[in-house]
Amino acid sequence: MQHDHERPDRRLVIAALGIAQILGWGTSFYFPAVFAAPIQHDTGWALEWIVGGTSLGLLVAGLISPKVGRLVDAHGGRPVLLASSLFYAAGLVLVGLAPALPIYLAAWVLIGLGMGTGLYDAVFAALGRMYGSSARSAIASLTLFGGFASTVCWPLSALMIDAFGWRNACFAYAGLHLLLALPLQMFAMRDGKPHPTVAAARDSVAAPKLPHEGLLLALLATVLSLAAGIGSIVVVHLLIFLRARGFDAASAVALGTLFGPAQVGARVIERVFGGRYHPFWTMLGACALMALGLILLTLNVPVLALAILLYGGGYGVTWIGRGTLPLALFGPARFPRLMGKLAFPSLIVQALAPSAGAYLIETTGTGATLGLLTGLALINLLLIGLVWPLSRRTEPSL
Repeated sequence: MQHDHERPDRRLVIAALGIAQILGWGTSFYFPAVFAAPIQHDTGWALEWIVGGTSLGLLVAGLISPKVGRLVDAHGGRPVLLASSLFYAAGLVLVGLAPALPIYLAAWVLIGLGMGTGLYDAVFAALGRMYGSSARSAIASLTLFGGFASTVCWPLSALMIDAFGWRNACFAYAGLHLLLALPLQMFAMRDGKPHPTVAAARDSVAAPKLPHEGLLLALLATVLSLAAGIGSIVVVHLLIFLRARGFDAASAVALGTLFGPAQVGARVIERVFGGRYHPFWTMLGACALMALGLILLTLNVPVLALAILLYGGGYGVTWIGRGTLPLALFGPARFPRLMGKLAFPSLIVQALAPSAGAYLIETTGTGATLGLLTGLALINLLLIGLVWPLSRRTEPSL
């Protein structure tokens, strides 16, 4: 059995996977922000369909997530993460070649397979299998890299599109997945052997389940899905909300740029202090910050920058809790499979939420939409609070 000291240095593993995460998020979730306009200008395809490629990709990622969790559990992260690089590359090549909208959307099915096998949920499962209960710090560190995806890829995408067009930019990104992300992930995931504590747990008599485990799992899935759905709506429509609050385009963009640094800053704080308390408190605090930020945004307080900083910080930290809380509650032996199950509903909600948000804004207005999102965030805060009585009997460190 291979032990931690026989694996690559953990810092190098996280750096390698982190670079792959930047590229993965930048060429999927953050892709339309820069590519959509030039694609529409060149092809004449409807903007909603171009942007809808990302939603299609998220749907595919959600549908395969339970299977991905089982694959990681059985074979480790290496085959799954390496497949993600190949799916991304194939999808981006097909986007670049697409002569018609149906081919473009088919390409997003491939990219969705890459998202499902290569973004946070799959990598969290792989890290849990590799490092066991000590994976918390690795998961938190990895999200720091992911937080820079838009910071790195948006200007890089704009530079490449200006230099040699959007189709060639897609080919260039496909090359980066094959020549950069693929070897980095090969290095990080050298074998399929689980952490000794994970293997020991599998070999021993099955551990007793938590009281009300089915209810607890459903509760966590609901919390993660609500956080992902609210987050998707706000990320996609943030500038619309700010313009409705009286800001001109330039000021709205300037305020919107605070969102990314708020995510990364909050993740740094959690990374430094998170090891001192149970991940339950991480998720509770994240949901509270999201709710508080939305309350301030809904009330249109004089300093909306504070609302964005609070909300962005909370949303950023939910991605840490998404991996660390299930690991702490259910243990590393079952973590990869449970991570796949938990990812399924949240990715589906994340895919559908931006369109639902657009419909709400058109039919009810920005004020009513923000009010509804605030109400959902408060409900989510209540739901995560219920984790305490459901799990404290077997989790005395909560």
